[in-house]
Amino acid sequence: MTDFRRRVAAAYDAETFRHEGHRLVDMLAEYLTQAERGEGPVLPWAAPAVNVDRFAAAFPEEPTGDFADLVARVLSGSNHLHHPRYAGHQVTAPVPLAALCDAVSSLLNNGMAVYEMGPVSTAMERNVLRWMAGRLGLPETTDGVLTSGGSAGNLTALLAARQAKAGYDAWNGGAHAGPPLTVLVPKSAHYSISRATRIMGWGEGGVTPVAVDDCFRLRPEALDTAMKTATLAGRKVIAVVASAGSTATGAFDPLEPVADFCERHGLWFHVDGAHGAAATLSPTYRHLVRGIDRADSVVWDAHKGLLMPALVTAVLFRDGSRSFEAFAQEASYLFHGEAEQPWSDVALRTLECTKEMMALKVYTCLSVLGTRLFSEAVTESYEQARRFARRLSAAGDFEVAVPPDCNILCFRHTPAHVPPAEWDALQARLRERLVTRGDFYLVQTKLPKGVYLRVTLINPLTTDADLDAMMEALRTAARR
Repeated sequence: MTDFRRRVAAAYDAETFRHEGHRLVDMLAEYLTQAERGEGPVLPWAAPAVNVDRFAAAFPEEPTGDFADLVARVLSGSNHLHHPRYAGHQVTAPVPLAALCDAVSSLLNNGMAVYEMGPVSTAMERNVLRWMAGRLGLPETTDGVLTSGGSAGNLTALLAARQAKAGYDAWNGGAHAGPPLTVLVPKSAHYSISRATRIMGWGEGGVTPVAVDDCFRLRPEALDTAMKTATLAGRKVIAVVASAGSTATGAFDPLEPVADFCERHGLWFHVDGAHGAAATLSPTYRHLVRGIDRADSVVWDAHKGLLMPALVTAVLFRDGSRSFEAFAQEASYLFHGEAEQPWSDVALRTLECTKEMMALKVYTCLSVLGTRLFSEAVTESYEQARRFARRLSAAGDFEVAVPPDCNILCFRHTPAHVPPAEWDALQARLRERLVTRGDFYLVQTKLPKGVYLRVTLINPLTTDADLDAMMEALRTAARR
């Protein structure tokens, strides 16, 4: 046996894998236990350059066998999303079962460009998408794909909207083969919408802003004005994008009147429900997405409301045939020039060619854990945000920006000893202190009235007591 064959045999040895796997699961289980108890810092803060030095890449030529030591370093230095005092970005504390699914996916490595490369995951994806479409009230004609995040999802949907509504073949003819295009978008929308239109070559005017109200929700009566503005600028409006759970404040746009407007004017109706489409799972809060069943396309992130690891995003098309129009090209070595495009060759409809088995974790967790867990998680997170908002408002030294629609809440600490002119700087200093100390993980955002602290109560392990402790930690930091 050559040296290379010996190295291959060692690297692929099943018994070594079994041994390391057992050790890894034990380490991860202990990590979960400590994180869920709230032990240690949420984020063990270190400057970027410090961490680069800590993980300096002096890669050896020969095996070292120090896998467990490396994992221990990774665990100790990472942001701990399972810590109950993690309340930062819209990335959840995933259910542990999903992590085991990721291990299965990584080992099988069934990329999903064509059916024969991922037969099981393709079938699972089909059924997960059917379940999601059914929960949203979309018709049986609905079809779609799973893709790598909301930004890719919004781009996919808008590419299909362009093919459907531009009036010319922009895919083959280019962005200048017809009149310049634009979409009507609320000012509170995620930046990925503007990024998508610029990727498509529409430039700055590819997004026409629509006014929002004091709660950062799209004002339906402002759609006519926005459309006239775009038309006078020489732009052809092809779509309206509405948010179901905007990133900055969690606002839900009124979807029914937007759907009415699109119907009157023959426009594509896209709902960016990356964060908030999961509201449909909650009997208490599904009214927030009333009208989503009239959308031509919807984006829904499973790594938010469905407690999955990042990234898993569903892009759903009311008319399933439209899902083939986002990426209208052929690769003969993959698709063999079939006259009828098979739904089972997923790469026909995704940004990715090789794609991991995204559906495996969603399908498995819904099958094994049951759907009620996810329904109740959505309801509780929305109600927790409302309870926290009431306590902040009643405290006297905190201010809530707007009543929360979902589980995103913006607020600021306004102690009497700090003049209002210094409140913006105070919020930034308070966040920096709490985060760098590892006490809590929260973020901040800029709203018309100034800088606010922002929490996303997406971690089902966070309790009201943790949020009360956050208030006290902010008060203590402000006094110092």
